[in-house]
Amino acid sequence: MSHSPPSGLAAVSAALLAMSRHLEMRDVLKTIVVSARELLEAEYAALGVPDDHGGFAQFVVDGVSDEQWKAIGPLPRQHGILAAMLHEAKPERLADVRKDPRFEGWPAAHPDMSDFLGLPIRDGDEIIGALFLANKRCPKPQGSCGFTAQDEDLLSILAQHAAIALTNARLYERSRELTIAEERSRLAHELHDAVSQKLFSLRLTAQAAAALVDRDPARAKGELQQVAALAAEAVDELRAAVVELRPAALDEDGLVATLRTQIQVLDRAHTARVTFESLGVRALPAAQEEALLRVSQEALHNALRHSGAGRVDVTLGRHGSGAVLRITDDGSGFEPGATRQAGRHLGLVSMRDRASGVGGRLTVESAPGRGTTIEMEVPGG
Repeated sequence: MSHSPPSGLAAVSAALLAMSRHLEMRDVLKTIVVSARELLEAEYAALGVPDDHGGFAQFVVDGVSDEQWKAIGPLPRQHGILAAMLHEAKPERLADVRKDPRFEGWPAAHPDMSDFLGLPIRDGDEIIGALFLANKRCPKPQGSCGFTAQDEDLLSILAQHAAIALTNARLYERSRELTIAEERSRLAHELHDAVSQKLFSLRLTAQAAAALVDRDPARAKGELQQVAALAAEAVDELRAAVVELRPAALDEDGLVATLRTQIQVLDRAHTARVTFESLGVRALPAAQEEALLRVSQEALHNALRHSGAGRVDVTLGRHGSGAVLRITDDGSGFEPGATRQAGRHLGLVSMRDRASGVGGRLTVESAPGRGTTIEMEVPGG
């Protein structure tokens, strides 16, 4: 028995595999839409994720060019037949969507659509999205829908897998938010410790100056100079922490510029000299840039807070089609052989995890009294 390739098991399998390959919500949505359109041989496909107000928080299309999409303009608040899919939550197969009583017309630039297949995507009782297909590529007898009952069955299999892919993407986004929250909470704790100590010293020094003003003006003057110096240090500590708290501007500025800015701030905020050099690095995939940034932050934190280094040098260079990051300090160092304790203390485990998570590797060279070098290599994207 011969049949057209898209309905074959291999095509269905490829579509389902493609869906489970991505974690970023936007990529997942796009993959589902592209897979549905190709599999069911439709001219247009769309997927909407509901917001809390009866409309769509996200809406992704395939088969419409970017120019067309821009010309169509923003989606209306309520989307007629599309929104009905979210509320009535049942499959719809129509010979002509324009004749449906719920049809509310299209903007001028909207492509013309007739036969229509729509299906809700469910996670248990919750509707987490709706899939829409229009204009089946096949001969259609007058007034009949090109989409068949088999198409509807196939789309419902796709929708069940789409539900799993969307739920995974949601969980991934949530876990990323939690990681950021943990990172912020760690920073807030450090910030509190560092600034509290500075402010406590400031208060004591100011009290000492006040007590000496009448008795020993010269000493009082010295204490006040110390107050000014402590206040300046507290401001620098704050500034350094705020830069670290602010989400890294990787998207806008890229890795090199983001690292350079952060290292300049650390150089000003600490007595140690902190330098940065970049040697012909290409832009890398976002996950790799983020991993390199986080490892450099962790390694700099160790060098500046724990090693007593007078100098920390950071270099980022090309390594084949990838990159190599090197952070070298002249601090107290440690015995890498005894890394179980040191590893936990210095965050080496999480640094190694970050490196391997993007296909890279992390090496640590150190010895007591000999400083530390941390090197991270990542392959090209």
